[in-house]
Amino acid sequence: MKKFLNLSLFIAVLFGFLPTNHSYAADRAHTLKVYNWADYIDEDLLEEFKVWYKEQTGEEVEIIYQLFDINEVMLAKLEKGHEDFDVVCPSEYIIDRMLENDMLLPISRDFGNTPDYTKNVSPYVIEQFAKLDKPGKAANDYAVGYMWGTTGILYNPTFVTKEEVDSWGILWDNRFQGKILMKDAYRDIYGPMLMYAHYQDILNGSVTREQLMNDSSDEAIATVENLLKEAKKNIAGWEVDFGKEMMTKGKVCMNVSWSGDAVWAIEEAEAIGLTLSYHVPREGSNVWFDGWVIPKYAVNTKAAAYFINFMCRPDNALRNMDAIGYVSVIAAPEVLEAKIDSTLTDIIDLSYFFGPEADSVKVDGIQYPDRTVIERTALMRDCGSRTKNMLEMWSRVKGDSLDSWIVVVIAVVVIAIAGWAVSRKMKNSKMKNKKKGKKRK
Repeated sequence: MKKFLNLSLFIAVLFGFLPTNHSYAADRAHTLKVYNWADYIDEDLLEEFKVWYKEQTGEEVEIIYQLFDINEVMLAKLEKGHEDFDVVCPSEYIIDRMLENDMLLPISRDFGNTPDYTKNVSPYVIEQFAKLDKPGKAANDYAVGYMWGTTGILYNPTFVTKEEVDSWGILWDNRFQGKILMKDAYRDIYGPMLMYAHYQDILNGSVTREQLMNDSSDEAIATVENLLKEAKKNIAGWEVDFGKEMMTKGKVCMNVSWSGDAVWAIEEAEAIGLTLSYHVPREGSNVWFDGWVIPKYAVNTKAAAYFINFMCRPDNALRNMDAIGYVSVIAAPEVLEAKIDSTLTDIIDLSYFFGPEADSVKVDGIQYPDRTVIERTALMRDCGSRTKNMLEMWSRVKGDSLDSWIVVVIAVVVIAIAGWAVSRKMKNSKMKNKKKGKKRK
């Protein structure tokens, strides 16, 4: 999903300089190039991996760690074949497309004397990835899960009740004009809108949520477009990252949100005495997965496989979860033990994820949804050439414009950077002239 785009990252993208943690090592064969979402790892693990990798293999490795903001940007770079990233973290529908287009290499599980920690991935996640299988290609041979979650409604119970957000219909309630933020992620919104429109069909068994999630027909696209246009009067903005902060400041009542963002917002709000909550409506939603893959043009496939294995260690999975707020796909007993909280009141059935011993546990139900929630979610798939039609619809709904206040903020930052650049250039020019003058003398 998720998945963040803060202003600094936007400016970096705008001016063409994304941050990296290290410069190129002299030997590309001993350099690991990682391409990941922003704010999606405990970055201390990058340095620790280098030490661990040498301990396991006797080989040195340097890391180049680069960031992307959305799946499509990452995919466009890889499709051009101009980038030789060794390991990348796309979402499930992009993994689907990459498998279809022969863009991935199988991930070796030959780790010598090192344990294969990828075996800690939940059987539930493996089962979901298997839905992406292609003829002669098992998806789980080409991708290993990393983080997962749901899409639902983050809400302020002072203004809206849990019963009200139990239906996506709340998005069209006239009481909330200009009080709802919508996630600017077309696939995460598309499926839930179709589930809302066809809820009776779901109940009578004439269609499944998974069919609706991936229905890219002209009729389905038109249905979603009409629904979203009707909801626009209530939508205060389309966001990727700022929604959770707006919720903690009480600026809006609801935010169609990813579960990881919801966890962050709820914790931040609690610290200032504000109560927020999160719910997946009864009509259904998507369950999303991000996973590690090795692209076709990778150079250091050995280090890439070891890196993926390292991320699947239970202790590292827990550290990543603590650092970013999202939920790891790792289902080792240590993870379950660390996440049990006896102070909670709700009993959650996580037997689908951790096994039968977790059928009645006290954990955060937003991070780890109860089985009943998972049963009303569906996996996103790639829609192939129809993706263009869906994106065009999304563009029409939004009007291809950013919210005015965001434009102002961006403009101010751009002007400031431009002014700084001009000032720096003039200063450098004066310094050069002085040096030239001294030389001439």
